[in-house]
Amino acid sequence: MSADAGRLTGAAPEPLTLVEGERTLGARLVSFVSGGLVRVFLIVVGLFWLVPTIGLLLSSLRPPEEMSASGWWEVFSKPSQLTFDSYDKLLGNSDITDSILNTVLITVPATLLVVIIGALAGYAFAWMEFPGRDWWFLGVVGLLVVPVQVALIPIAELFGTIGIFGSLIGVVLFHVGFGLPFAVFLLRNFFAEIPRELLEAARLDGAGELRLFFRVVMPLGGPAVAALGIFQFLWVWNDMLVALIFTDADSQPITVALQTQVRQFGSNVDVLAPGAFISMVIPLVVFFAFQRQFVSGVMAGAVK
Repeated sequence: MSADAGRLTGAAPEPLTLVEGERTLGARLVSFVSGGLVRVFLIVVGLFWLVPTIGLLLSSLRPPEEMSASGWWEVFSKPSQLTFDSYDKLLGNSDITDSILNTVLITVPATLLVVIIGALAGYAFAWMEFPGRDWWFLGVVGLLVVPVQVALIPIAELFGTIGIFGSLIGVVLFHVGFGLPFAVFLLRNFFAEIPRELLEAARLDGAGELRLFFRVVMPLGGPAVAALGIFQFLWVWNDMLVALIFTDADSQPITVALQTQVRQFGSNVDVLAPGAFISMVIPLVVFFAFQRQFVSGVMAGAVK
């Protein structure tokens, strides 16, 4: 029935259908990308990305003589060679165990301080009025382009003068100082997208700035804060340059401790392999545990 005939008889017109040949190129590409073949391909790519981690795990479970004689894939033909002796030896190595604790003592405070201070500063730059606010924010943005290498020697001299060079406090402060510009920039832009009417309604209900920040802004900014925390955690945990310069033998993290083991004991693979796996797997666990919040925080700016 045609549309004109339908109007004359009072019947509803038949819905228009899109012939397969008339589909746009974009619609066909979307249909192909969402198909099962592409999903299988992405799964294969993800598994391929995990091959180094799996190989390091299997190597850490092999005896040193087996690691020197063949590759880690020999485990699949000789599973009897798997053993936890290397991890027992690792736990008996005080340099490695102390360095793991030092890494936690550096990474956790540096991450929490950057997130807390960055969130407070981001809220202030987004919604509070004070003299020179825009100029101060431009100064923070300008700090993003300052390379870490430029500040190593001046800050090392400053820390030596005040007596914190070679300590955990010095490393934490360095990471906090260089992590804050990105944190303030990211969170300020995210907080600025919060509807003004929502904040004004909270103020009319008697909420002060701190209550408004903790009860309204932070719950709404949870994805961005989580993404920032993951970024900062990964940067600090995997850092070696700053730790190599600002730590001593008592405060060195796992990255420096493994590098020292390589320098002192070139064939000490029974300690290096499990230590390297522990150093790698903890950031992976943190990332996969908070991947939903990470993706939400990264995509938040794109959907507003």
